[in-house]
Amino acid sequence: MSRSAHPAGPRYADVLPEGHYTAPPTDLNALDPRVWSRTVARGEDGVATVGGVKVTELAERFGTPAYVMDEADFRARCRAWREAFGRDADVFYAGKAFLSRAIVRWLTEEGLNLDVCSEGELATALAAGMPADRIALHGNNKSAREIERAVEAGVGRIVLDSFQEIARVAGIAERLGRRQRVQIRVTVGVEAHTHEFIATAHEDQKFGIALAEGQAAEAVRRAIKLDSLELIGIHSHIGSQIFDTSGFEVAAHRVVGLLKDVRDEHGVELPEIDLGGGLGIAYTSDDDPREPAEIAAALREIVTRECAAAGLAVPRISVEPGRAIVGPTAFTLYEVGTVKPLRGLRTYVSVDGGMSDNIRTALYDAEYSVGLVSRASTAEPMLTRVVGKHCESGDIVVKDAFLPADVAPGDLIAVPATGAYCRSMASNYNHALRPPVLAVHEGQARVIVRRETEEDLLRLDIG
Repeated sequence: MSRSAHPAGPRYADVLPEGHYTAPPTDLNALDPRVWSRTVARGEDGVATVGGVKVTELAERFGTPAYVMDEADFRARCRAWREAFGRDADVFYAGKAFLSRAIVRWLTEEGLNLDVCSEGELATALAAGMPADRIALHGNNKSAREIERAVEAGVGRIVLDSFQEIARVAGIAERLGRRQRVQIRVTVGVEAHTHEFIATAHEDQKFGIALAEGQAAEAVRRAIKLDSLELIGIHSHIGSQIFDTSGFEVAAHRVVGLLKDVRDEHGVELPEIDLGGGLGIAYTSDDDPREPAEIAAALREIVTRECAAAGLAVPRISVEPGRAIVGPTAFTLYEVGTVKPLRGLRTYVSVDGGMSDNIRTALYDAEYSVGLVSRASTAEPMLTRVVGKHCESGDIVVKDAFLPADVAPGDLIAVPATGAYCRSMASNYNHALRPPVLAVHEGQARVIVRRETEEDLLRLDIG
């Protein structure tokens, strides 16, 4: 069941060939539920609401730009993933997508585990009360300080990414008198159908230990011999924004082959296999992601079949959805500042944010949707490019989209599916102040990450 990944097209202000654009939507006031979070709707007055709160009220109370998170949707997606995989598997939320103390509390309450990849993410998880044994630590170059803090805290697993790290973690665990549970991350030579910058399992990249030339097998030999390490399984991650499970099938075949070699050489059947994350979401109405239950069934079938062929017991499966959980649950709310028509091309709609709050369009050629949310409109569709206020020609938020022809300064527009990687990758480019993250739930809105202030910006500048 092949699905298409979101396209990565030409960049910046180039003129795209005739026929590139899809037809404008039949109803510009419609908010496609495939793209917007579950409680988003348009009221009788034309104003969009989320969790029962009008976006105009959010803008008035908290200002723009702002990331607006649908708490009910986030929690529902957590439950869907947990229920899809059941008690015989583990779901680790990938914190790099977006992490805050509120998010950690929601994860803990909904029964998910957490994957972190830095000391800061680990500190956030522990500060918010996530049990350490439900935390996994990733990273291709973990410092001794990060490892020591993780071992001292009692994290449930550390994913080993190199031969040096095997020795480093073992030495720290031995010094602290601990036996640390670990997995070995292997690169299986599978390049998912995705943008080249975010494909992570082909061999020419920085993550993991290659299966080729027996490197992964040697890593297993070294880890098994070290008393301060408890090797519990193999980890693999094949990319991001993936809609097709065929890549997981190839990866599982190769990982199970390694498990068989481990059994034959060491007489040990490793009990776990982590297939990573990377499942895609709908950024536009053309995207067609799978539901968690469908993903879980497909991955179980793949692993079960490969293990049966290898004569192995089926190991416990782990997955690491991040974007697939948080991505669809938030939108970014902007105010329009200027509208600049370019005859024969498109109209540039400038907003009060930009690449400092969403770098993904410039970095990955990512595609997004956009909607006028402060009112309804009966105007004709107008081809637009939504851009930011930064001093950079590549400061594009939505490359090509249709908005009503009467869009004007002061209107509120929103870009859905910005829950993943937007706040996490936000910057102070041009000394911009990073926007707040608002959580909206059952008619109430609150700040979970506050807007930066000039005082925040200047505090680090010691002059």
